Amino acid sequence: MGHGNDDPRGALVRPYAVTRGRTEPTQAIAIEAVLVTSPQGLREAQFSERDRRTIAMLCSDRPQSMAEIAAYLGMPLGVARVLVADMVTAGLLILHSTEITGDIGQRIEVLERVLVGLRRL
Repeated sequence: MGHGNDDPRGALVRPYAVTRGRTEPTQAIAIEAVLVTSPQGLREAQFSERDRRTIAMLCSDRPQSMAEIAAYLGMPLGVARVLVADMVTAGLLILHSTEITGDIGQRIEVLERVLVGLRRL
């Protein structure tokens, strides 16, 4: 029988392998929280495992919301959140709580991007 991509388990197994089976993030990260790659994260990205490198590169161009990162990676939000929380703990990503950031216009723009990210999940 064809192996290929017809195994429904493949899509679910890989993300959980990425987090080594952990489903609880090391810290709570809101879905609208905005993340940006730290200078250390940029330096270490090239030596990182694929998903971490992808996240580091994604958040280096412009800050990305948690929802956008999960959508871009094409993995469940919970799994992406574990990866991102690990990177924040390791100092590779800087977490910006949306409560602090800028004026209402900026916050609305971020939330609109969050909605787009959620629709892609």
